[in-house]
Amino acid sequence: MQKKPAYTAMVSAVALATLVLAGCRDDAAPPAAQTPQVGIVTLQAQPFTLTAELPGRTSAYRIAEVRPQVDGILQKRLFKEGSEVKAGQQLYQIDPAVYQASYKSAQATLASTQSLAERYADLVSDQAVSKQAYDEAKAAQLSAEAALERARIDLRYTKVLAPISGRVGRSAVTEGALVNNGQAAALATIQQLDPIYVDVTQPTKDLLRLRREMASGQLAKAGANAAKVRLKLEDGSEYAHEGTLEFSEVSVDEGTGSVTLRAVFPNPDHDLLPGMFVHAQLSSGVRQQAILAPQQGITRDLKGQATALVVNAENKVELRQLEADRTVGDRWLVTKGLNPGDKLITEGLQFVRPGAEVQTAPATNVAETQSVDPDLAQRH
Repeated sequence: MQKKPAYTAMVSAVALATLVLAGCRDDAAPPAAQTPQVGIVTLQAQPFTLTAELPGRTSAYRIAEVRPQVDGILQKRLFKEGSEVKAGQQLYQIDPAVYQASYKSAQATLASTQSLAERYADLVSDQAVSKQAYDEAKAAQLSAEAALERARIDLRYTKVLAPISGRVGRSAVTEGALVNNGQAAALATIQQLDPIYVDVTQPTKDLLRLRREMASGQLAKAGANAAKVRLKLEDGSEYAHEGTLEFSEVSVDEGTGSVTLRAVFPNPDHDLLPGMFVHAQLSSGVRQQAILAPQQGITRDLKGQATALVVNAENKVELRQLEADRTVGDRWLVTKGLNPGDKLITEGLQFVRPGAEVQTAPATNVAETQSVDPDLAQRH
């Protein structure tokens, strides 16, 4: 009989525990599912100038190799290596002794033949000498004049002059060296660096695409700025001066499938030197209704296809497949798949799927509207 109270107490405890557990289960019941919220950017169309960033190298505007035009021993070098020289400035002096003697001999020969021809001119009218003798004397005079002019030229050539203005490189010879007319090795090389050329290459497929888009009206010509070129140096800095596109090759390089474009740039401070690697930015056209989508809203599937999620008029998520092959700063230039007014999801993408209903709010990870530099280079 003494066991009843203990039994009763145990039953009461079990009942109490059951009620407590039931109460806990009621409190832990999940709330009703809520509509997820996403951040969106409303896309807008805007004019945008397409520019192509192309690799290239600098080359001198003009190059002249200095060579001797007479034989002789080099007496003097009259310039500082690496300095600026002017056209017509004397660079070397070749020993002129032999050529001075030849010049004086030619002068004497001319004086003799000229005197004889003048005497025969007076005598031929009196028939004191034959007409043939006079003609021979006159021919000898003309020959002597030519010999004197040749001697004068050779004497002048002993002074080796700069053919162009520019920066002269190192000298290949020193005083005392024997130089010869027509030798293969140049004495020095002069390069004109202001202005300077920049040669860049562009794939033919890009040229064909641009021409096709312009012909169809998708692109408008960039106007007067189409011939302007900007330059980015090897360290990433922008070159201070703007260049002008001069010409493009009329044939395609079979090895690379590209054409060469040449631009000319002012180079007053000689910041650009021949052989430097640079990137040229060329304006190629204007897309009047360009869609520039934030990169946060563009992804790629397993096949590499660009995709985006947008919110339609029913507040449901749609999957769009895009054509977006160029970046412009922190945005993609979308040529197909997005339209002005589309609500592009850039925030909360990991919580939604196509077909899901969502609530929208302005995205906080990207500005709703963002101006883009129209001259910003596209990257391929």
